[in-house]
Amino acid sequence: MGLISGLILNAFGNALTISANMGSAVWTASAVNYSHWFNVNVGVLLFIIGFLNTVTNQILIKYWDWPRFIGEIAYVCFFSYFVSLFVNLLNSLGIGTLPIVIRAVLSCLGIVFFCTAISLYQRANILMHPNDDTTNILRFFYLRKSAVAAQLLDFVPPIAAIIISFAVTKNLYAVNIGTIFSILFNGLIIQTADKYIWPGLKHNFKTLNQTPSKNGS
Repeated sequence: MGLISGLILNAFGNALTISANMGSAVWTASAVNYSHWFNVNVGVLLFIIGFLNTVTNQILIKYWDWPRFIGEIAYVCFFSYFVSLFVNLLNSLGIGTLPIVIRAVLSCLGIVFFCTAISLYQRANILMHPNDDTTNILRFFYLRKSAVAAQLLDFVPPIAAIIISFAVTKNLYAVNIGTIFSILFNGLIIQTADKYIWPGLKHNFKTLNQTPSKNGS
């Protein structure tokens, strides 16, 4: 249940930030910018990013985990599809034409939605978006369980990608109030959701020696 609800809520939250056009999460914003640069569907770019994240995770855990690899590829396929589906739906409802203040609020609300989703399926630890597995790995293997530090470190590659895109195209998309909100509060929202949203769902994360780690937040 944590997996399914997390998948749908994550895709919807990301789609809401894209449709509101007042700033998306950093990884999503990088996909939107490269979508405009190369004239490629944003769902395709999200899949490519997800694939690269999946390979990165194998490096970070220091061994090749085929079930993890295949599961994350499967997740990103569904995620990319649902993001595209929700973006089309929300665009048809005229989200992008609403007053700027309402769109700013919706963008931040979308970030709260997908951060809550991340909390749910990171704790379920069955399948998750590879980028969120990256932050989970960083959090529990390298950063003393700090979701905030893991999120901030994870933002470095997409921010660099956005800078490169802007330097070449001289255009900037999906970077606004919502992006700043995401950078400042992603980790905090995830840690808060760990405590207050479905608190009985505990982290079931495997350490490098494959011993399950039953950790609270």
